[in-house]
Amino acid sequence: MFEDPLACRILGADTERSIRGEREAYDTPGRKRLRAFLAARSRYAEDALDLAFARGVRQYVVLGAGFDTYAYRKGASPLRVFEVDHPATQAHKRELLAAASIPIPPSLTFAPIDFEAETLLEALCAAGFDARAPAFFSWLGVTPYLTTAAVMETLGVVARRPAGSEIVFDFAPSADTLTAPQRLARAALAARVASVGEPWVSFFDPCEFPRDLTAMGFGSAEVVGSEAIDRRYFRDRADGLRLGGSGYLMHALSSGLAPAYSHEGGGPDGHPNDVEPDGGPSPIGRGVDGDAGGADDVHDLE
Repeated sequence: MFEDPLACRILGADTERSIRGEREAYDTPGRKRLRAFLAARSRYAEDALDLAFARGVRQYVVLGAGFDTYAYRKGASPLRVFEVDHPATQAHKRELLAAASIPIPPSLTFAPIDFEAETLLEALCAAGFDARAPAFFSWLGVTPYLTTAAVMETLGVVARRPAGSEIVFDFAPSADTLTAPQRLARAALAARVASVGEPWVSFFDPCEFPRDLTAMGFGSAEVVGSEAIDRRYFRDRADGLRLGGSGYLMHALSSGLAPAYSHEGGGPDGHPNDVEPDGGPSPIGRGVDGDAGGADDVHDLE
């Protein structure tokens, strides 16, 4: 369903052997559902990216990239990939890539961001991002760890990109939208991540959230729930792998008409700078301590 030959390799030989040697530990019902969601969200995002590329999009921004491997799996490509994350996370990833002999392709650019001093668009433009051209954004495994305000600030940056831009991200639904079994399962997972210092802090109503995004300027916003994901990716599987839970994805497309916030002087090479209404930066990872979203969830939670 989703092939990633680098997901274990990037972690180093010892960790890879440990994971592959304990496969039965990942076959419990709860972990199978989690594995299904983690694979499905990446597959969905990359399917949408392929369609965007076919329409002419040539910039791909991985927000909170963590150990995401897309650029390394694809190699040289006309698609420019920008991995956005904290400098410490990116330094650690470079060390792991070197140790695993995974080359960095020429199409990839690391876009470090200092959350204390710059906005998301400033960090991207400093890395060579063309703010006047459309871009595809993915933001996986991050939003539950951020405040609602931080999530909406970052989405606002994407909403203000030119028409043809889009984003795929996952989010945690609010408790009142879940069944009793789903609430129990979610509480167990939330307790697990909180025990390692990464509590979930933001939750969204799947019915209201798309309206919030179109109100901020997105041309369209589609929620993809567990049932739709199961039908699309897990139908008729003999091994019974499926979500059957409360995982949600959002796919939003920019209209190109959202109001832009800018300050005099622009960004590097004359690109406009987005300034959030409160003047603060747009957080895109889980914090400034070098932790990251994206592919890390596979390794942290499996």
